[in-house]
Amino acid sequence: MNSAYSVLVVDDEPSIGKLLLKELTTPARAVHVAASAREARELLAKNEYEVAVLDIRLPDANGLDLMVELRQRQEDLETILITGHGAIDTAVEAMKLGAFDYVTKPFNLAELELLIERAYQRTYLRRENRRLRHFQGQTPPVQLVGNSPAIKQVRYLIEKVAPTEVPVLITGESGAGKEVAAHLIQTLSKRPDKPFFIKNCATLQKELARSELFGHLRGSFTGAVENSEGFMAFANKGTLFLDEIGELPIEVQAALLRVLENKTYRRVGEKEERRVDIRLVFATNRELVKEVAEGRFHEALFHRINVFNIEMPSLRERREDIPLLVEFFLSRLTAGQAPFRISDRAMKCLTSYDWPGNVRELRNVMERSIILSENSLITEHALPREFLEPARAEEEILTLEAKEKEHIAKVLNFYDNNRSLAAEALGICRKTLYRKIRQYNLF
Repeated sequence: MNSAYSVLVVDDEPSIGKLLLKELTTPARAVHVAASAREARELLAKNEYEVAVLDIRLPDANGLDLMVELRQRQEDLETILITGHGAIDTAVEAMKLGAFDYVTKPFNLAELELLIERAYQRTYLRRENRRLRHFQGQTPPVQLVGNSPAIKQVRYLIEKVAPTEVPVLITGESGAGKEVAAHLIQTLSKRPDKPFFIKNCATLQKELARSELFGHLRGSFTGAVENSEGFMAFANKGTLFLDEIGELPIEVQAALLRVLENKTYRRVGEKEERRVDIRLVFATNRELVKEVAEGRFHEALFHRINVFNIEMPSLRERREDIPLLVEFFLSRLTAGQAPFRISDRAMKCLTSYDWPGNVRELRNVMERSIILSENSLITEHALPREFLEPARAEEEILTLEAKEKEHIAKVLNFYDNNRSLAAEALGICRKTLYRKIRQYNLF
């Protein structure tokens, strides 16, 4: 999801329009500002937008009516409403009419930007799912979902190494997305339309591992009743992804090293060497350096496959990607159904959890939560019990902050906003009080 997208901001307050234009514009996000419904319609006639941010109160139109009109003209458009505290009921009504979400004035710019990213994710996935319906019986393309610095670094490394023929070693915890990264390497390589085979080395039987990878001749061992090709032949001209390479029997590792060094191999029972044109990608959740030191992994093979290493971050190292991943899985798992939503409380539970099973575990949790949802809404009650404890602990911390904010506000109000007297009454210096005022937005 590297392409740029466009956001339409409709607000009649020039200061807000200028602020959002300046702060939200990035190389990956174009922002256009309209001060009225008329200007919004003119921009919509010339451009396609993924997200619209609308003020409910406009000088020449009702924000709700404009929202409905915009969505009729561009069906994939997601809308976010800006409202004052007195118009919450109207914003809730907008949600029922299909708005993605709303923010109240004065809004937090970082929160609004996150909402825009999530809204764009939903638009993108809707379009992607529509496109995928044209794939009849084909494996849908995979996506490396997320905008965290860690996942952006992974994308950068994949884009750099994919067009080369260098072997790649993908490391990381189980469920972190190593297979997804391997798929992307193949997709962006010079062999995207060639065979792509995946073999988990943990499933190879020690006695038959060489045969499965390289093939065999009839009679070369008990049970070999006919000639058979192996994965090297199947993946010729394409890409072979060997997952859990640390589980490959050490007796077979020398033969794999020959493929990497000479592009040749022998079937079991065969004397003549075969040449192969193949791109090899590997993955493991083991510490191969330790495996080499303890004699369980061929040292020369390790150095040969570790030419280019991509470390997949764990999900707990990129918690900011969880909302995007949730939207992704909801879209994929409920294709053809009414849109599902997740409550703020449930999302807090998901972002507070440590995810030992990483992205794979998140997908399983979302699948379970969809089944237990009520009226297409996933609440914390649809989540496993262990997800609730970290969120409760976080809420307690937030509650202390809320209490401090409330107390400072009361003291300031008591002293008619005299900050010197308020600081003295609170037992803190004026500098600390100013910092707290900025922190809690108590201007």
